[in-house]
Amino acid sequence: MLEETGRESSAESGLQTPVQFVPCVGPGRAALLEKLGIRTAFDLLMHVPGSVNDFSDMRSPEKLEAEIDQSVHGTVVDRDYRQLKGGRTMVGILLDCEGNYVRGTWFNQPWMLKKFRDGDHVIFSGKPRRRSGRWEFGHPRIHWLDDEQVEDIDGAVSVLPRYRLTEGIKMDAMRRMTRAAVERFADLMVEPLPEYYRKHHELPDAPTAMRWLHTPESKTQFDAGRRRVILDDLFEFQLGLALRRRFWGARATAWSIPVSAKVDARIRRLFAFRFTKGQDAAIKDLKEDLELTQPMHRLLQADVGAGKTVIAIYALLAAVAAGYQAVLMAPTEVLASQHWETLQELLVNSRVKSGFLVGGLSAAQRRDLLADIQSGACQIIVGTQAVIQDTVKFRNLAVAIIDEQHRFGVRQRAAFGSTEESSAMQPHVLVMTATPIPRSLCLTRFGDLDISTIRELPPGRQKVITSLIQEKKELQRCWEFVLGQVRNGRQAYVVCPRVEGQTDEDDAAAESVFERLQQSELKGVRVGLLHGRMDRGVRHELMDQFRDREIDVLVSTTVIEVGVNVPNATVMVIQQAERFGLAQLHQLRGRICRGQFQGYCFLLSDSETPEATERLEAVTESSDGFQLAERDAEIRGPGDVLGTRQSGAMPLRVADPVRDLSTLQVARRMAHDLVRTGDFDSKEYAVLKRMVIDRFADVLDLPQTG
Repeated sequence: MLEETGRESSAESGLQTPVQFVPCVGPGRAALLEKLGIRTAFDLLMHVPGSVNDFSDMRSPEKLEAEIDQSVHGTVVDRDYRQLKGGRTMVGILLDCEGNYVRGTWFNQPWMLKKFRDGDHVIFSGKPRRRSGRWEFGHPRIHWLDDEQVEDIDGAVSVLPRYRLTEGIKMDAMRRMTRAAVERFADLMVEPLPEYYRKHHELPDAPTAMRWLHTPESKTQFDAGRRRVILDDLFEFQLGLALRRRFWGARATAWSIPVSAKVDARIRRLFAFRFTKGQDAAIKDLKEDLELTQPMHRLLQADVGAGKTVIAIYALLAAVAAGYQAVLMAPTEVLASQHWETLQELLVNSRVKSGFLVGGLSAAQRRDLLADIQSGACQIIVGTQAVIQDTVKFRNLAVAIIDEQHRFGVRQRAAFGSTEESSAMQPHVLVMTATPIPRSLCLTRFGDLDISTIRELPPGRQKVITSLIQEKKELQRCWEFVLGQVRNGRQAYVVCPRVEGQTDEDDAAAESVFERLQQSELKGVRVGLLHGRMDRGVRHELMDQFRDREIDVLVSTTVIEVGVNVPNATVMVIQQAERFGLAQLHQLRGRICRGQFQGYCFLLSDSETPEATERLEAVTESSDGFQLAERDAEIRGPGDVLGTRQSGAMPLRVADPVRDLSTLQVARRMAHDLVRTGDFDSKEYAVLKRMVIDRFADVLDLPQTG
């Protein structure tokens, strides 16, 4: 839903008209609207109401029914305020409805009394009930009527949109402004969808959708208008993802990597355990993709401890067995080192040559490694973002694995270099995450990828026992438990939300906790401090000391969230746990219970809000990372679930992937069907295609030709 290029000779007469020139707005309100991101007439039209007050079922008091949503109108004749037992209050407003009386009541909202004056003409709407022989509305929706509306009550009020507001703008003023924008600009909305397509999906045209959205005559009209606007937002984004997928699939060819039964058996023999059903299913997906000459673009998501690294190593070795190179890129040196060590243990008696490429190599080491990579002598490369620098040239890179994909930018999947010999070939790309991803994010941020999921944990992997600590006496027992574990030869993490204290009384910062534990709760225990501001070499030395059991308790920030594997660590204490998201808490506690011993996690919180307690109790009750990820998305929104808010990661105007998940699923099917069949390239969709490319070219790295 955009203005067609060149349709209006002057921007002032089109949808890009500055909002101050929209009737009923003006410079003063325009400055306030800017706080809502509204700068043009188009922005105002796209300020979608979240709901409506539905007054369409207007009845006289004698025709009211219990527990059915309906409305009455009348005149305020009495206002009452009462102080009840237990400190509660009640406001009562009595309406005279042409000789019959109806009452509205509000508990613990004393300010409601000042909103009404005797003689006000008012509508109450809600589900009434009989009380003391009279109909009563508890906390009804309210609308005040002016004299003209009272004269023509049947035509005056039916369905009123409810908008998100900002200080200085009231609901009635926002309704007047959006109504004026509809009257002046709705007919300028370009309809990008062919008529037959709209009829098939039962969609109103773009101008009609705007009218139904902002000036509906019924709740049904509002729902249809709102669905069209939200669907368009998601549909255009899904078209962008589908175009991106088609572009990357068509721009180059990948080497086919068939995995024979013999190669499969040789790889599996390297592991001292049988793969789980989930791992086998993921490997089946992988083998099918690798055999094709179209580059693989697959996301592997797994719960914490479900064994996604097995799949990564399988892919690396499959490429080597076929005579090609493979690379594994991790976001941090800690995680890259973990992968490197795991690989070296597996390949100890192998002839496969591998290299570790990170920023800390000497000039000579780096020069020699780069030469081996370019010649093909080095078959497997593990590293950080150093592996995608311009100076890194591969001879025949066939598989690229990106771990913890959400920590990288959008374009980094395609950033692997090549030599002139192989410049036309693209590697098969597998991106992995141990942060379970909500369905809404799978369909948006990762919507151009095929997805494999591993849910089950390996046999014998124990669940972490998680407890919420909010009382001081419980806190003392928590530290006594940590001491008991240390005396039994185990180790512990203490995770803090930040490095330094924000105030003198801040006792949850890593430095403060480190000092206090040494002097108080864990006096006599070997305590270490680790955080991201430390020099890289110091961090590595501390982690080595912890692995070698030279440190009993490691106080750390979230730098240990991913890639740290110390099987002897059995306890984790998380300070101010309410400051972390559910998915992040689940990821953190995944650092323990990685060996034969039972793991214990303590969530420390001094927050007394019901919301914080409910969130943290969800973590204590569930060990299912996918379930927690869905809950986290509902609470914090999809942009924060993975612990990042990358610019442009969710470029939606009005839709919410969590709230509008069912519409998102419809939009995805529509978009991918349209692109897959080739219909999107027809003249009928030229305007829509241009709109999608203009809107998402930078965000999704789309070619200007589509």
